[in-house]
Amino acid sequence: MTQHIKILPEKLCNQIAAGEVVERPASVIKELIENSLDAGADKIIVEVERGGKKKISVVDNGHGMGRDDIFLCFERHATSKITTEQDLFNLRYHGFRGEALPSIAAVSRLQVISRNVVDEVGTKLVVIGGKVIDHQQVGVGVGTSFEVKDLFFNLPARRKFLRRDETEFGHVAEVVTRLALAHPAVHFKLIHNGRTIIDLFRQNDHFDRIVAILGRSVVPDMIEVNQSDDQMSLSGYISRPSLTRSSTVGVYCFVNGRFIKDRVIHHALMDGYRQLLMKGRYPLCILFLQLDPEKVDVNVHPTKHEVRFHEQHKVHNFVSQVVRQQLRQLDVAKAKDFVLPDPATIDATTREKQLKTLFTDGSGSTSTGKNEIDVCGEHSDCIENGAKEKIEAPHYEDTTEVAETVSEYLSVAKITAETTSQCRKEESLPFEQAGYFSSLTVIGQYHHSYIVCEDTDGLVLIDQHAAHERIGFERLKTQFSLGAVEQQELLFPVVIELSLREDTELRQCLDQVKLLGFNLHHFGGKSWAVTALPVYVDTSDVKTMICDVLAEIGSVGVSRLSQDAFDAVLIKMACHGMIRANQKLEKVEMVALLQQLDEVDFNRNCPHGRPILQRYSLHDVEKMFRRL
Repeated sequence: MTQHIKILPEKLCNQIAAGEVVERPASVIKELIENSLDAGADKIIVEVERGGKKKISVVDNGHGMGRDDIFLCFERHATSKITTEQDLFNLRYHGFRGEALPSIAAVSRLQVISRNVVDEVGTKLVVIGGKVIDHQQVGVGVGTSFEVKDLFFNLPARRKFLRRDETEFGHVAEVVTRLALAHPAVHFKLIHNGRTIIDLFRQNDHFDRIVAILGRSVVPDMIEVNQSDDQMSLSGYISRPSLTRSSTVGVYCFVNGRFIKDRVIHHALMDGYRQLLMKGRYPLCILFLQLDPEKVDVNVHPTKHEVRFHEQHKVHNFVSQVVRQQLRQLDVAKAKDFVLPDPATIDATTREKQLKTLFTDGSGSTSTGKNEIDVCGEHSDCIENGAKEKIEAPHYEDTTEVAETVSEYLSVAKITAETTSQCRKEESLPFEQAGYFSSLTVIGQYHHSYIVCEDTDGLVLIDQHAAHERIGFERLKTQFSLGAVEQQELLFPVVIELSLREDTELRQCLDQVKLLGFNLHHFGGKSWAVTALPVYVDTSDVKTMICDVLAEIGSVGVSRLSQDAFDAVLIKMACHGMIRANQKLEKVEMVALLQQLDEVDFNRNCPHGRPILQRYSLHDVEKMFRRL
């Protein structure tokens, strides 16, 4: 009898397993850095060549390994992190499966040198393609260093799928950035082709590390988040709706210190920004969610980027409500604004020392060529999930130009914790004060679309349609939530004729349409008589408005109508009844509009996320006219 099912050889099994854990050089670096963090390291140096395809080196000052542990760590499922089944559901380490090191060793030429505090000498082990080639005792300090060369040398089919050096390094830089954000007390250094790219010294808290990575310019638009209940806590920083990106590249979410890409958390975050962002725009955020390890399962995906919450709805609601509450407070209270020192306040000696530290190549000489990437200055849009084809900074002729360009970064990235803490202060932006819009002095109307105003120190332009749209939406939403949308009876019913599809949709969702403040009665065939409309909507084109509402409901289906879907319908209704662009307003109407704007939440953006106002300080205006 022919036997078709066979047990695969161990070498092939290891290579298959490596394919799940080791996708690219960045995967190797992630696993090695996480091992360093689990070993208690507070300084980690990562060095790569050709994006990690040629060489990867990770050196730490953790507690190290003894001789027996070094040999054992390359056995599959050998780990010091867990011992019992219960430990699997109470994880407090990054790694726990014991798969990473044997997987890496199976597809590379690997060398590890390590020593713990007990041993007088360290141990060096060389592993090629999963086989131990050499081992010996060496003199070395406490800690561990891994050197991985020629990744996928024995799997040419896998190696050819690696991308260009710049692309692979983009992934590497993103991994280091994520881990550095989560561990501000650890000194991270990243070197590429002999050039120091990232050098983040130990910092006191997440704020200092966030400033060093995201850059000075985003700080005024970041809002601190710090709330907790009896089951979980959420801390970190989120951006004002005015600061967005075209992708989720600026969204960093951590659960118990572990970076994750979780749909529940992402949806909760975007739910918190509901009606505050334009379509296709995403906030910047660095959020740290802490909860009982037993209530989250991280053993879901080989990369551990996905997790499963035991009570997803509670986590979702908590994150969404915290974010929403912080954004709502922008309208009624002072927002925390972090002001950083001017670069000129840093003494010249300190800046020169910082420059030498950051812009030196492996030989110690100052680099004047192209920097391949700078993820530590202004937040790098060039690394979109680490997948940009080419990541280069401009070419500079000399180090003086480099120094002038990066001086603001240096004043942040290398600043001492003491100086940073002294520079934090609470300050309120003028338009975040309660009653701000009512306090404005109306100058006039520009292009029959924008209200021109002034405050105590600035020129303010207000989009009249966006402002009225927010007012109408918030009023409709409040009435809808109370189950009583205010109606206006029509003196004469308006008879509309619908298409077959629209007529079918209306019959299916007639009850929901009535909840929105419409009164409709069947008038025979596909005709309907409209006898009442919501107060805040336009009566001039009833059919178009009804059809738009039906289309919005039909896009999600009656059975799946949710708060989000109703909000979308209310936005559509509000848009139909509002003051339009190119509509002339009297001054008394403009004043009334501003007063009404003070009475609603989220009055900085229209329900579609577009800004309602633009403010130019006297300083900004004088700069325009070269008076400064």
